[in-house]
Amino acid sequence: MNAAATAPTEVPHKGLITLSIMLATIMQVLDTTIANVALPTMTGDLGASQDTITWVLTSYIVASAIMTPATGWVSDRVGKREFFLISIFGFVITSMACGIAWSLPSMVMFRLLQGIFGAAIVPLSQTFLLDINPREKAGQAMAMWGAGIMVGPIIGPTLGGWLTESFNWRWVFFINLPVGIIAFLGCAAYLPRSEKRPRRFDFFGFAMLSLGIGALQMMLDRGGEVDWFSATETWVYLFLTLTGMWVFVIHILGADKPFLEPRMFRDRNFATGLVFIFVIGIILLASLALLPPMLSRIFGYPTITTGLVMGPRGVGTMVSMIMVGRLVQKVDARILVSFGLILTAASLYFMTGFSPQMGSGPVIWTGVLQGLGLGLVFVPLSTIAFATIEPVYRADATSLFSLVRNIGSSIGISMVTLMLTRNVQINHSELGASISMFNPTLTAMFQGPSRNLVTLQQLEGMVTQQALMISYLDDFKLMMIITICAMPLAWFLRKPTPRVLPPGQAPIAHD
Repeated sequence: MNAAATAPTEVPHKGLITLSIMLATIMQVLDTTIANVALPTMTGDLGASQDTITWVLTSYIVASAIMTPATGWVSDRVGKREFFLISIFGFVITSMACGIAWSLPSMVMFRLLQGIFGAAIVPLSQTFLLDINPREKAGQAMAMWGAGIMVGPIIGPTLGGWLTESFNWRWVFFINLPVGIIAFLGCAAYLPRSEKRPRRFDFFGFAMLSLGIGALQMMLDRGGEVDWFSATETWVYLFLTLTGMWVFVIHILGADKPFLEPRMFRDRNFATGLVFIFVIGIILLASLALLPPMLSRIFGYPTITTGLVMGPRGVGTMVSMIMVGRLVQKVDARILVSFGLILTAASLYFMTGFSPQMGSGPVIWTGVLQGLGLGLVFVPLSTIAFATIEPVYRADATSLFSLVRNIGSSIGISMVTLMLTRNVQINHSELGASISMFNPTLTAMFQGPSRNLVTLQQLEGMVTQQALMISYLDDFKLMMIITICAMPLAWFLRKPTPRVLPPGQAPIAHD
């Protein structure tokens, strides 16, 4: 059935289509975080070291980032339905290959392929949901889509830790098989076909964009290991990033048929939405990158307990998205986004009051508050960003939306990790400066040589813990400031005006 000829309300089996699409989306999003906790156990089985095992994550991230912008061109060339099915099938097959990998090189190769096949799943799922739903239902559709996008990374580490502890790390990849089969069969049976729109492939533009994105991801991933700009490697990546991006921008502005049409960036809602989703990427995954190690290193929580403590955050996000999916058609989206940012900033403010002596309660309720806030931002943003853009650019636009969110996440994680590492050293030095056997206020604590050593060890442990806690609080404060600075952007968004159709003409689903 041709989607272009069918009104969105007449698309049959819309519920089954949505379910199948979301299963595929959650499967792909989970793989961005589910393998993280399994890395230590992979190290021995694959004969890797602590330095080289991170290529399991890097290979996937880089391949996915490079291929995401090509989603629009490939889907126009082979058809959105066909490309989506190919992506699901390839992702499942490469997931199984990752599960049977016998060495680090084989794992890296399979993860590269998994990233290539999985890159299009998220942007195409968003495109399909926008295609099969009329504009008045777009908010509810984006609520469903956003729930999978935002909850997936939250439950990924918990699910990965449980599978690793209960079975072994290979089940982190095998779990995709049943989910992928259901998603593939559902999409194959019910997804509507779309018209193909072959266009010339701008190889030079794609190559320059790929160079810039790939070098940026490598710089963000490797920066912490080589001490950032003290290493020549980082400067090389920075040069390649700037060169690739600069040449790409100049090229698409002058090319007849560029890889990405620059006219889509003239849409103010879409351009502002890209900036917003970049900020959301920073806040969402940076928080997720900070909390699990904080709960483990300072509070001593095991992996399963950490997952249970962070689980309510996902519940808050889902509740928020269910509510806002209905509110987005009745309340100005800019008000919803602003209120969501206020809740997010408030949660981060309360998180700056964490201490090593507290229980799990503050982590839970601030997580719920932050989940509510991010849900209030994500759904209206995902709706209004595509409300006024021309449908012909929709696949390219959704791929850029996903790409910018992922780049924001990578930059956010690298930024807070760098600050954490450096602030721990500074805070430890400042806190420990006055702790000495020669400090008169501490003389009574040191009685005998053996007692001196034990006491100093205890004090060292306390200083290290406090220095680490303060460093985490500094990161939470930074993200709060970023959130507050993003608030004015909400009012750059425009309220979409209803389309006026000629008398007797029914709305159609656009490709």
